[in-house]
Amino acid sequence: MQKILVARPIFPDVIERLKQYFDVDWNQGDVLPADEFTRRLADRDGALTAGDPVGAAVLAAAPRLRVVSNMAVGYNNFDMAAFNAANVLGTNTPDVLNESTADFGWALMMAAARRIAESEHWLRAGKWEKWAYDAFLGGDLYGSTLGVIGMGRIGQALARRAKGFNMQVIYHNRSRVAPEIEAELNAEYVSKQDLLRRADHVVLVLPYTQENHHTIGAAELALMKPSATLTNIARGGIVDDAALVEALRSKQIAAAGLDVFEGEPKLNPDLLTVPNVVLTPHIASATEATRRAMANLAADNLIAALGEGPRAGRPPNPINPEVIGRARS
Repeated sequence: MQKILVARPIFPDVIERLKQYFDVDWNQGDVLPADEFTRRLADRDGALTAGDPVGAAVLAAAPRLRVVSNMAVGYNNFDMAAFNAANVLGTNTPDVLNESTADFGWALMMAAARRIAESEHWLRAGKWEKWAYDAFLGGDLYGSTLGVIGMGRIGQALARRAKGFNMQVIYHNRSRVAPEIEAELNAEYVSKQDLLRRADHVVLVLPYTQENHHTIGAAELALMKPSATLTNIARGGIVDDAALVEALRSKQIAAAGLDVFEGEPKLNPDLLTVPNVVLTPHIASATEATRRAMANLAADNLIAALGEGPRAGRPPNPINPEVIGRARS
């Protein structure tokens, strides 16, 4: 029987599915330290991860490893050059979280614009003594301009929601989307600089790559309106968190909503000192239905990639399909 490592706690019924096909080593505790993760992979044929870094050294220490299934859409934790060099397949879990993540992005954007977290903290501190016309004045979403950076599946789901708020949608993407998609979303393609200058609410939904590192830094924040908000539901590192703190503190922009951070689960401690930011712990996809769908899709990828189950040899979501069928290097 082939052996796999499940590196993070996941739903027990998904583990039972995997046990039908594999000898399963299941980590039910905290995130594995890098050395223990590498040690436990050493004799495994496959692994199911959720953000655990996998690079050349890890792959070299696991000569039997043929597939690593990431329970996430993003896979910046994978060194794909090393995967390709070793003929190891990587897989991910796109699509099943589009709507839940877009819902959360919308909620985070609204919370930032309407100062919900800031006003709740003030209320809980016992400071509410009277109504005031100027208490916690925020920004409107209805009739405003939404700027989406990264018009993939989730970005498009966000843009669809903008119709109900009568928002103008502008977007920037690595490449322009098809004209029929633009027409469906009533979305205008613009440069990043133009988007930052025009948008009332900027939402980041692009993958993390070295090229996208600090897509939003001090120079970009300086282009935004003082009344604008920034929401990041993409990946940590896309925003220069230190520069964002300064922009929030100086009221260069009005507010921000962050679900992801540089170096998470650690975060820049200065973010905790500015009131006009809403902070959540990477939970944009965290509905039970969506997380179950992600776990089961990650399992489907692993089962199929290791030649088991009804889709044997045809995993649903290969990242580097060109290595399928090649001998492990």
